[in-house]
Amino acid sequence: MAAEAEAAAGRGETLSWLIRPEPPEALALLAFADTPRESAGAAVAALAAQGVATAMLSGDGPAAARAVAQGLGIAEVAAEVLPAQKAERVAARQREGRRVAMVGDGVNDAAALATADLGIAMGSGTDAAIAAAHVTLLRPDPALVPATLSITRATLAKIRQNLAWAFGFNTLGIPLAAFGLLSPALAGAAMAFSSVAVLSNALLLRRWRARA
Repeated sequence: MAAEAEAAAGRGETLSWLIRPEPPEALALLAFADTPRESAGAAVAALAAQGVATAMLSGDGPAAARAVAQGLGIAEVAAEVLPAQKAERVAARQREGRRVAMVGDGVNDAAALATADLGIAMGSGTDAAIAAAHVTLLRPDPALVPATLSITRATLAKIRQNLAWAFGFNTLGIPLAAFGLLSPALAGAAMAFSSVAVLSNALLLRRWRARA
């Protein structure tokens, strides 16, 4: 079983031995491995396409963590990380001036989810993770993470555009009204048009679709 154990450890699997104490004898070897969700690799690639750097924080052993990260295309990986250490690593990135999003689903992820600029919890996660996160995904699908960032950016863009519309109308309309160059009827029509323009621009978000 020693050869099997060495091979399993090389594949990043976590080992557990069943040993009889008297007389000492190894009875069985159990090897455990995490299987990433099918869409995990595509999600990491989609984040990279958006210019988002990814890193994996894991409480598993170094070999197991590296094996999973390598299979997903994640270059930066930290193993045997305790819950408080996850939060500290997030805070360290923030002190470097980075904006950090944390994705997790367990109790041990709650502190890091709360510390991050954006905490994203899986819908199938623990209550502690969901309570600590800013966003909860309805499905435990990693592909929803890049989609969440995409719709967030699109929403912020619409907010900025609508603010520009509103300030533009007010900047133009208030001086005209102050100098008596704008009749009440025309002022009311301009305000109505401003509201319609802002609402119509916001409704364009309905055209947003997540990239495949």
